[in-house]
Amino acid sequence: MRMPRIYHSTPLHLGQQIALEEDAANHVGRVLRMQPGDSVLLFDGLGAQFPAQLTDVGKKQVLVEVVERQERSAESPLDLHLGQVISRGDKMEFTIQKSVELGVNTITPLLSERCGVKLDEKRFAKKRLQWQKIAISACEQCGRNVVPEIRPIMSLEQWCQEPYSGLKLNLHPRAEYSINTLPAPVEQVKLLIGPEGGLTGDEIAMTRQYQFAETLLGPRVLRTETAALTAITALQVRFGDLG
Repeated sequence: MRMPRIYHSTPLHLGQQIALEEDAANHVGRVLRMQPGDSVLLFDGLGAQFPAQLTDVGKKQVLVEVVERQERSAESPLDLHLGQVISRGDKMEFTIQKSVELGVNTITPLLSERCGVKLDEKRFAKKRLQWQKIAISACEQCGRNVVPEIRPIMSLEQWCQEPYSGLKLNLHPRAEYSINTLPAPVEQVKLLIGPEGGLTGDEIAMTRQYQFAETLLGPRVLRTETAALTAITALQVRFGDLG
């Protein structure tokens, strides 16, 4: 069996004995039915990973001892910030999960005129916590030791007007240039993905005002979740560590 990778929300240290957090303890003890002496791989989101050994598996808690510290990076040289207008149903969760697997560093959920999701502030806050858990699970699965941040939900214009020193991109079906024709090198990208109905004309004009370059993916119209993952993959192949 592959050694389970488990996120721990507080900093880890060699020789430390800790109790796994509730979700992790339940997974290890009840789902995997692991026993004292079995090994797990912990990470705290700060870049390293920590082989650990289970010392006690009880109904109320699971204790582990950190036995080693390993410096291992699975991070791309491309710093990628995804601004994703919130999509309906499980599409947003899918986009977050796969974006993390593809190496995105930061995700900001956005509200635009054609955003089909309408929730109050309390439910948005709950959604953000849920999305952060999905990002953590994706890191556990794909081997990343740094957990991307899911930022608070904000309006499209708020996000566009934030200071940013890297390349800013907006997908547009009639753009003149594709990702493959962007000049290299690029180390930072802020990528905007619009809603299922697309950005309005006024919103597109606004992105130009804030120096977003328009880029083309190809001749076919893609769904919002497909567009996000295709663009991220293309950027990682062009400037990052895929391919």
